[in-house]
Amino acid sequence: IPLSDFQSPMLTQLYSLQQLETLLLPRSSWQPFPTIENRAGWESLPEWHRRLRIAEGESYLNYDYPPLPATLFLQFATNGNRRNYEIPSFDRRRALHALVLAECIENQGRFLDDIANGIWAICEESFWGVPAHIGAQSSGRGLPDSREVVVDLFAAETAALLAWTDYLLGERLSQITAQLRPRIQHEINARILTPCLERDDYSWMGNGLQGNLRRVNNWNPWICSNWLACVLLMEADTARRVKSVQKIMQTVDHFIDPYPKDGGCDEGPGYWGRAGASLFDTLELLYSASNGKLTVYDQPLIQEIGRFIHRVQIADNYYINFADAPALVTPDATIVYLYGQRIQDAEMSRLGEWLWQRQLASLRSQDETSAANAKNAATRDVAPSMARTLRSLFAPPPENSRAAAPLPQDSWLPEIEVMVARDAAGAKDGLFVAAKGGNNNESHNHNDIGTFIIFNDGKPVMIDAGVEFYTAKTFGPQRYEIWTMQSAYHTLLPTIDGVQQAPGEQFKATQVSYHADAEAATFSLDLAPAYPAEAHVQNWQRNIRLQRGQAVLISDRYALNKAANEITLVILTPCAVDLTEPGIIRFGEREIVEGRQSGVGQFHYPADVFAASCEAIEITDDRLRSAWGSALQRIILRSMNPAQQGNWAFRFVSS
Repeated sequence: IPLSDFQSPMLTQLYSLQQLETLLLPRSSWQPFPTIENRAGWESLPEWHRRLRIAEGESYLNYDYPPLPATLFLQFATNGNRRNYEIPSFDRRRALHALVLAECIENQGRFLDDIANGIWAICEESFWGVPAHIGAQSSGRGLPDSREVVVDLFAAETAALLAWTDYLLGERLSQITAQLRPRIQHEINARILTPCLERDDYSWMGNGLQGNLRRVNNWNPWICSNWLACVLLMEADTARRVKSVQKIMQTVDHFIDPYPKDGGCDEGPGYWGRAGASLFDTLELLYSASNGKLTVYDQPLIQEIGRFIHRVQIADNYYINFADAPALVTPDATIVYLYGQRIQDAEMSRLGEWLWQRQLASLRSQDETSAANAKNAATRDVAPSMARTLRSLFAPPPENSRAAAPLPQDSWLPEIEVMVARDAAGAKDGLFVAAKGGNNNESHNHNDIGTFIIFNDGKPVMIDAGVEFYTAKTFGPQRYEIWTMQSAYHTLLPTIDGVQQAPGEQFKATQVSYHADAEAATFSLDLAPAYPAEAHVQNWQRNIRLQRGQAVLISDRYALNKAANEITLVILTPCAVDLTEPGIIRFGEREIVEGRQSGVGQFHYPADVFAASCEAIEITDDRLRSAWGSALQRIILRSMNPAQQGNWAFRFVSS
């Protein structure tokens, strides 16, 4: 289907308020997952999985919910550190999540006291979000102002966790004390249900965005999916319930309508988990709460948004990681599988089955550890979402030990201008290349127009570093002081007399073209418009070609308005580097981390134009270290007094 023929599936155009009144199941009739009273559902879970969840719960028995003092919250305002508050905050929620599941499975009351402590501790928090998001309040950064409700990602996540806790345990909570359930109801109403219904000025809602203003990002469906869960589970007033669902649909429309028609997530695959996947969370709740009558899965754009995730897999857990996306991603297997089933896409469903086999192996491995190790195995990142956990428990993909990742031979996303190509479909062996155009005002933007990455036999050789753990700098005016955001740290992007690419929508690729056939895949663009005037770039036409089974060929044809004293190009790599022979960069295998190895290959460059050098970039950030180990190598190709116009040719081969 030509992209120009796509029509955005506007939920509120398809389903009116009057239709919602008849389509939505009453609150008392909607039972998406078994509650603790439905013993058949919980006892039907595999025994090993029951053991694992109980062991996780046991690791939180007599748990000391970590304190969240004012001084910890204030660290973001004083020194930019957000992790020191986020870790204990997320730990609180992770503990409650584990305890609730353990109680539902065991059904002996052993975890209820610790659940009560968790509910009370969380309800007592002045703000359910994180310090980095408090700037939306009128009084600015600092401590939360209890007079103004800010709804951020984690306020919505927390509300949904408590709503699911109330749904799953029900009267078991009242047996502890009569005050618990009313407190949950009160806090969710005050912090989510009422402000989200009555206010229209939260930026993530997307009201009033038009013209050149950037569209809403993953905040929109991420919050809406949790807001919707709270409405469906907790809103007792039928009229308010229907009106709130309609407003959620309208808000999600602001995410869907301007979304790239190719389904491309310009935030990257790591963020698809909270963009496209959170859209699925929202749509699936609507589908479930209407017995399948409220659905847009037949809409082309909804289908394309889903397909993005299997189109950008490199090999194993490696996915293309332009923008702030991490290089290593583990998409939710159940979401990928069910999304594929809903849109009847066999390749997407197959990726879900393949992911599930890997996740099953990891879960079963955890089952063999002690209860203490089960807790230690938990990531120190965002706490798991209860709805996703329940879906994976009660609607998992089928066990298919022969499932294989689809790994398409070619993918082209013309609206976000990203290409992906490999030697052969379904094979991680051989050469892989991904490249991008776009503009430098994308969500989670890096100044990276014209960059590309190369993997060989499923292993990284020429890479995009990704992003460090977020700090105050990450989304502030100093963002582009961070090295990972700069064009001078992206593959072969020219720095001209010290001038790099600039941020902003006007700094973009032009003359973009793409073609693929059985022999090759070719991507070309002019990256000159990505540079400010002081770079004096008239044009810089780059051509990236995968000659299947042979080489990746890069050719640059450029013209400057003014002669430059120096042009540098760079390559980031996790490999061992040998620059002994002019004109050839030899990439050697190196252990990166956790038994993962780098790839190998050779990169040929014109030795009469460039002198090559190499410097180590020490990696101290834990997020980057988990992907690339303790250091990356930055290869610098330096051309002194280059010609004002020129043609350069480069070639990467596997050996």
